[in-house]
Amino acid sequence: MNLKILSRNPHLYSTDALVKAALKRKHTVQVIDPLNCDIIIEKKKPCIHYRGNKLDHVDAVIPRIGASVTYYGTAVVRQFEMMNVFTTVRSQSLIESRDKLRSLQKLSKAGIGLPKTVFTNYSKDVSDVIAHVGGAPLVIKLLEGTQGLGVVLAETNTAAESVLEAFNGLQARVIVQEFIKEAKGADIRVLVVDGQVVGAMKRQGKKGDFRSNLHRGGTASIITLTDDEETAAIKAVKALKLGVAGVDMLQSDRGPLILEVNCSPGLEGIEKATGKDIAKTIIRYIERSV
Repeated sequence: MNLKILSRNPHLYSTDALVKAALKRKHTVQVIDPLNCDIIIEKKKPCIHYRGNKLDHVDAVIPRIGASVTYYGTAVVRQFEMMNVFTTVRSQSLIESRDKLRSLQKLSKAGIGLPKTVFTNYSKDVSDVIAHVGGAPLVIKLLEGTQGLGVVLAETNTAAESVLEAFNGLQARVIVQEFIKEAKGADIRVLVVDGQVVGAMKRQGKKGDFRSNLHRGGTASIITLTDDEETAAIKAVKALKLGVAGVDMLQSDRGPLILEVNCSPGLEGIEKATGKDIAKTIIRYIERSV
């Protein structure tokens, strides 16, 4: 097959792993920067030109679209769809999963466990917002934040009010979530491919930091999921209609609580923690689908 990986950096671990996995299985593969793609719109002749060359006979694309280029990256994925090219992440699902608020609303409708969450239009009644999630400690997240950036733990109601008023003054969109104390600064990342769990790891935040992101100095270890955790991860990915996704969840006294569904999950941490070749699993998913 002729595969294209939409990535701005061919040297990233995940991109390189997918290239190697595709080559091992005798496929032709090329990494293309979505920002260098020209979208040609014409009656019944949609096409894409990349650095002066028309992209012909493409069998499948693997979007590795960074959050900062979601708009144009999604447009490129959509154009491939118009060309009847298989994609591991559909454009509409990419948009919905990137929008934290929208994705939480869809997960809620699907009956999936979530931390209690509040979103307002810069409400001046910040004390009411705090009360809705059960008071401090609580977590405040920028809607556009990634990799643990823009996430604040407010340990007192006074601190929470100050942070919310500051964000409101800057007109920065945030969501407020209850703090799950029993998680003890750890979360679970689950990789789901084609509706099946293919790997899971527990991420523990560094000492003094409630965020468990590996980019923030957290550590990872392999974990065996409970039936409820596996079911929650699969349901979350199904609700957002993603072929490949990473699901972040917390272990709580009332069962697994989904934090986020990532449409472009990094492979390095989970491959090293589990010893599994996740990239190969993704390529085999494409082979079954095309």
